[in-house]
Amino acid sequence: MTEIFAHRGSCHLARENTVAAFVGARDLGADGIELDVHLTADGNVVVHHDGEVPGLGPFARLLSAELPAWLPSLGEALDACRPLQVNVEIKQDETEGGPDRDRSLAFEVAALLMARAEAPRIVVSSFSLEAIDAVRGFEPGLATALLVDLDRDPMEALMTAREHGHGGLHPFFCSVDAALMKAAKGCGMEIRAWTVDDPARIAALAHLGVDAVVTNDVAAARRALGRSDVPEPAPPPGAG
Repeated sequence: MTEIFAHRGSCHLARENTVAAFVGARDLGADGIELDVHLTADGNVVVHHDGEVPGLGPFARLLSAELPAWLPSLGEALDACRPLQVNVEIKQDETEGGPDRDRSLAFEVAALLMARAEAPRIVVSSFSLEAIDAVRGFEPGLATALLVDLDRDPMEALMTAREHGHGGLHPFFCSVDAALMKAAKGCGMEIRAWTVDDPARIAALAHLGVDAVVTNDVAAARRALGRSDVPEPAPPPGAG
């Protein structure tokens, strides 16, 4: 079955990458949540897409106490996502620190995730091969996946990810075809396609056998996959 991951939560219901957006996506019947993480100046992992907070500056210069109340820590986000799967995307630091800071973020993410009971339901992804290599180096038990941008050959990326011991590839949805899926299934790699909202494309990707789609429209994705039934209420954050 092709699973549905909500892109940054349900951003049409609440501000993206917030607790409210994650709870909203869960209530709509998503199988998983895709979210993005950065590292603050005092070493805490927080959830946000861009590398800086408008009006405040880059995370590399911000302390956790300086962040707005709506911006969650990774721990708070994971609590809100229970019992769903979570795709934690490590964002590259393009402001200060470079590779050293990316490695620090990878370490903090790996340590935080392995301390939690839901670690088996989490996959860590990044466009940076070095970042997910670092995660595997710190905690080999965590699932990892390589994100693939439009300007990269997905077949080459698949082979690279496999050679580095990663279990998944996350290509842009337009890059997924039958040849890529055959190669991925042949070597036991999971394919999660990002970010697709068109119901026809979602259905086509499911027909090809992708393991998951990342989407901004959970309800439309459920209908496209023949899962238009109303999901049962999920347990509240912190339950189980």
